[in-house]
Amino acid sequence: MPRLKLQTVINAPIAVVFDLSRSVDLHKISTTHTNERAVAGKTEGLMDLNDSVTWQARHLGITQRLSSKITTFNRPYFFADEMVQGAFKNFRHEHIFTEENGQAVMTDIFDYTSPFGMLGRLADSLFLSRYMYKLLAERNRIVKAFAEDPDKYKKILL
Repeated sequence: MPRLKLQTVINAPIAVVFDLSRSVDLHKISTTHTNERAVAGKTEGLMDLNDSVTWQARHLGITQRLSSKITTFNRPYFFADEMVQGAFKNFRHEHIFTEENGQAVMTDIFDYTSPFGMLGRLADSLFLSRYMYKLLAERNRIVKAFAEDPDKYKKILL
């Protein structure tokens, strides 16, 4: 089971970073390159405990649907979303927020299991882990860009 961990330091209030991280609207912006769109469940606004969303996107040349649900929530410090249905055998994405020296530190821990046993593990080592890491890094880049610009984040959060 691969585990991806990213840490992003953001010069913004922790509550702003937390809320942007659970925004369906900002997620859509961060995944424009995959044509990701929310097609069921919570399709706009901020996700809360027990909210679910189904995303449709094109990844690795294949159009896919993935449904996830917020299973743990402690604003503004932590939330986790888990796959309910989709291409992975399972996944859990933990979003951890702390403050250091007046900045928000956003830590993502993404655990997943690919389908297809040994073939899935081979795909993980050859390309899938790297692909997933890049998706998360792009998402974090967008969260940081919006969180550090009040004009941008107010358009998403207000």
